[in-house]
Amino acid sequence: MEGLLEGIIPLLALIIVVVIFIAVVFSFIPLGLWISALAARVPVGIFSLIGMRLRRVIPAKIVAPLIKATKAGLDLSVNKLEGHFLAGGNVDRVVNALIAAQRAEIPLQFERAAAIDLAGRDVLEAVQMSVNPKVIETPVVAAVAKDGIEVKARAKVTVRANIDRLVGGAGEETIIARVGEGIVTTIGSSDNHKVVLENPDKISNTVLQKGLDSGTAYEILSIDVADVDVGKNIGAQLQTDQAEADKRIAQAKAEERRAMAVAKEQEMIASVQEMRAKVTEAEAEVPKALSQALREGNMGVMDYYQLKNVMADTDMRESIGKMGQEEQEEDN
Repeated sequence: MEGLLEGIIPLLALIIVVVIFIAVVFSFIPLGLWISALAARVPVGIFSLIGMRLRRVIPAKIVAPLIKATKAGLDLSVNKLEGHFLAGGNVDRVVNALIAAQRAEIPLQFERAAAIDLAGRDVLEAVQMSVNPKVIETPVVAAVAKDGIEVKARAKVTVRANIDRLVGGAGEETIIARVGEGIVTTIGSSDNHKVVLENPDKISNTVLQKGLDSGTAYEILSIDVADVDVGKNIGAQLQTDQAEADKRIAQAKAEERRAMAVAKEQEMIASVQEMRAKVTEAEAEVPKALSQALREGNMGVMDYYQLKNVMADTDMRESIGKMGQEEQEEDN
């Protein structure tokens, strides 16, 4: 019994080692993919699959698209697909795009499709858009006609992908911006907003003639104005704002003139008060001067009385003048 056990144990250990080795080999070498490729008559050798493993390439990402491409009649090689995978591209999407382009009779080479994919664009969506054009709807664009009326328009742009310009061509944002610019130019050059409302196709024709798809990844097929509305009367509003601004300027200037007049009046009042003060001061010196003249004999008594008469006569004339001025004011 012991001898039998001694013979069985090494056999079991050998079987376990063999099973582990086979499991490791099958996990490293995708025999299933090799058999699938062989059945599909795709030339993929077992050593090529091992090389993919060593180069850290997932064999399923290469063999499955290669089988699909071969069945579709495309002439692709393992090296091209593997090189695109190592460059960071999506091999399956590129193969699907090539198949779709072949079915739609669109000339598309693998190198062009790989370049579009590596540029970050969806090459399959681009091929589908070439077959089935896409409609891009612009936001509401507001512009003012020459008569001052605001017009709001919204357009739908039908575009088709241009395969040759997908690499380096501008995207949808550029198309929308250019169409919006064309709408603003067309409305702004119209003499009357009613012309735009009556002929909205004028916007489409004018915008299409500008060649807005130049330098973009799309080809504009048509531009259709979906909606046109009348907005505010911008001209009247601007005129109202201008009139209000002119009124405020006039009020400010009038206030400035009034302040200057008040300042001049205050200055004149101060000047008159100063003159009155000087006159009062001078009048206060007159009696002193008279008394001094009398004491020194420079003026006689008759001269003094004559001066008093002149002063009385002057006061009388001033009183008569004031009375006449008051009567004239009452009559007015």
